[in-house]
Amino acid sequence: MPTIMRIGPYRFFFYSNEKGEPPHVHVDYLDGNAKFWLEPILLASNKGIPPIRLREIEKLVREHRFFLRGKYDEYHNS
Repeated sequence: MPTIMRIGPYRFFFYSNEKGEPPHVHVDYLDGNAKFWLEPILLASNKGIPPIRLREIEKLVREHRFFLRGKYDEYHNS
């Protein structure tokens, strides 16, 4: 479960056993977590993150989408 980046209270990471799914990133925040598809950027799942925080996270995913996609490809294609 490598951490790809941390911004403020958010930790962005991948799981190693999720091949076969579209490119995505997981995000931890306090006791909650969410998953965002990277193409197109959409919320895939959410467990316990309030809507205001989800909007902040989505904005960060959009701002860093090329970095996140590059890291996703690097990690899952190695």
